[in-house]
Amino acid sequence: MMKTGESSLFPLLYDYLKTYLPKQRNVSHNTILSYRKALEELLDYVKEREQIPLGSLSFEHLTADVIFSFLEHLELEKGCSISTRNAANLNKLKKVPFKKPDNTIMVDYMSMRAITAIIEQPDINTPKGLRDRFFIMLLYDTGARVQEVLNLKLGDLQLGQLPKVTLFGKGRKTRVVPLMEKTAQHLKKYLSVFHKDTAQNVDAPLFYSVIHGNKQRLSDRRIRYVLQKYGEQARRVCPEVPSNVYPHLLRHSRAMHLYQEGMDLTLVSQWLGHSQLETTQIYAHADTEHKRKAIEAATPQDNPLYSKLNSARYTVTDEETLKKLTGLK
Repeated sequence: MMKTGESSLFPLLYDYLKTYLPKQRNVSHNTILSYRKALEELLDYVKEREQIPLGSLSFEHLTADVIFSFLEHLELEKGCSISTRNAANLNKLKKVPFKKPDNTIMVDYMSMRAITAIIEQPDINTPKGLRDRFFIMLLYDTGARVQEVLNLKLGDLQLGQLPKVTLFGKGRKTRVVPLMEKTAQHLKKYLSVFHKDTAQNVDAPLFYSVIHGNKQRLSDRRIRYVLQKYGEQARRVCPEVPSNVYPHLLRHSRAMHLYQEGMDLTLVSQWLGHSQLETTQIYAHADTEHKRKAIEAATPQDNPLYSKLNSARYTVTDEETLKKLTGLK
């Protein structure tokens, strides 16, 4: 049985491929693919060399000798070019920070109390405050990627008895997401201020700023700045607000809340616009770990059951599934 929580290797790989490279380094999709392929080949090589299951690999197996042997294997046995060999260099992997002190695959997300505290920070008596609050509400409510919200046009909104919004995800895949009543109310207020003269223009961008008299779409950089600012303000009244509030954190939070409220994981996957269910499964693992920690905190150490608390952690018996969960596939 391969227990994904026994080594920090796989959670770190997930952070490296899914967070560090695309969000912190902002590298291209093709670059990530090359890194992913190199890492997968390395793990498969070490697995065969050590004759152990993939899930049993840990950092202890990735010694300097093993890495050098792997690079020689690429060049001499597989006939890879020098550039391909260099692409497999793992020095940058050492720079990736751990997101959690424990050794399990986790998801950063905020409590509903923290979300509410952030939403309440913008001053809705000002146009910018009204816009900022609605943007944050819409980002959380839909669980959308920040660029999906920034790209919205007026024609993508549908008001009425069942307000909803059409989002265009990766590969121009569309999905329709319903809006909560409060979000719909703020939408109407926002439209009355920012689109009173463009309500019939279906191609008008939903969110914009006015620079030198010209309307321009809001930028991703602007939204990140706004969220960080309101996050810092909210943390003064709600200690649960993390020190780094960024757009994708609201997406993670919405997904976790939907799952914790009982929504089927398949529906959560559709809500988020994931192309594969395996991508969404991390929320189930994180929720299970959260509950395990709560039980552990409530169980005295002298209780005979205390030593059994870690025995039921999520296990993976299929190596392809493990690779998908880690981000290698």
